[in-house]
Order: sequence, then structure tokens, then C-alpha cells
Amino acid sequence: MWRIGQLARMVGVSERTLRHYDRIGLLAPAAVDRATGYRWYGVAELSRLERIRGLQRLGLPLRRIADLLDAPEAQLRQALSEIVTGIKRDIAALAATAAHAEDHLTTPMSILPQQTAMRSRRLRVRRLHLDHPSELAAVCPAPPATLLTWLRGQPVGGFTAAVTVDRDGEQLTLPARSVVRAVVPPSTDVIRAGQELFGWLHRHHLSITGPTVEEHLIDAEGAHAVVLEASVHPQRHTPSA
Repeated sequence: MWRIGQLARMVGVSERTLRHYDRIGLLAPAAVDRATGYRWYGVAELSRLERIRGLQRLGLPLRRIADLLDAPEAQLRQALSEIVTGIKRDIAALAATAAHAEDHLTTPMSILPQQTAMRSRRLRVRRLHLDHPSELAAVCPAPPATLLTWLRGQPVGGFTAAVTVDRDGEQLTLPARSVVRAVVPPSTDVIRAGQELFGWLHRHHLSITGPTVEEHLIDAEGAHAVVLEASVHPQRHTPSA
């Protein structure tokens, strides 16, 4: 049999770790000397310790290892399948974060687009036909107000827009949808911010599926903010011949 220090050196763990395993009921010593308090470990404990460490390397936390250490192989495989699924999900999220950061480094922008989900929303609007984006500022009411445009990118020729009204307007429902939103910094022109947003959507292979919303907000102190919002879905990739 081996004392705690000997086992720790054999396996490559600390004595503190072995004491912790004992305290949480994961690995008890084979015997404890009543006179000296020394912990003694045998082959069975060595094998159990190596299994604990092996399961840790497979990504299982100690709380799950405690449940699975003596469980049937089928139960262990199910737990590992769940771990792998979670790791792949985390990798995908990290890869997306890295791609967004690299995009911002490569193409500096004044806005920081964020993708999120929005609930359905009802508006009362007045539709307009405009010839150029520069006309938008003149038709947008004082905040709080919402301006909508049916654009897929930089307009070529005239385009349709709509502004919210208090009464006597057309009722418009924006369904629950996936959107990309961005707050326009006070120092940035809204048209420029819109162009940056369209460019960002193109680089991230997102198509616009409905009106682009330009929300003009104002708080109790009179501070004004503009939020751009585009309904999106992933672009379909046409297989090459």
C-alpha cells in the first residue's frame, strides 16, 4: 500500500487534490491510521483515481464523475455525447465571435452590429416614395418616431419608405423575426451607418427579409439616439456545378 504522498507522486496529482477527492466522497483511502492519521491507498484506489483523471480529460466535471464513476457504460456514453455536443456548440460560438472581431479589425466601422430575436410589433404608418436617401431626414418626424425602408442595399433609383403616425395611417405588423441591430453613435451620419450595416450583412452572408427599421428614440432628459434594425436570414449558397 502507499501513503498519500507516494500515490500523489505516482499519478502526478497533489496531496491536496487527493484530500479533496476524499472530502467529496469521490476517492476514499483504503485505510486511515488512527494513531498517525496517515491515509493508505491500494491498487483499487489507484485504479479508481486513474479512471477519475481519465474522465476529467474527457471533459466531465467532478460532479458528473461522481455520478458516472460506477455507472454502466451506456450511461457514460450518453453523458459524453452531451459533453461533445456542448463543446461543439461552444466552439461554434467562439468561432463566430472571432470572425466578428476579425471583421471589425479588417473593416473598421462606427457601429457594432448585434444579432438578436425580436417579438412581433404593430405600427401605424404613412407610406412614401423617395428618390434618394438624403430625403429621409426631411420626412422623419421628431422623436420618438420610426422610419422604415424597403431596401436590400444602397438604392439605385427611387424606393419605398414609411414613417409612423399617430392616427389615420396604414396598420403594419412586423412579425417575430431575427434581426441585426446597431446603435448609431451621435457623431456618425445615419446614412453612413446604414451603408456600414449593409456591408456588414453582406460580409456575414445575411440577407434582408423585410423593412429596415430606423428607430429615433428620446429619453426623459432629451437625449436622442438612433437604432438601426434589419430583419435577416442566412443567404442560400448555390452549389457549384
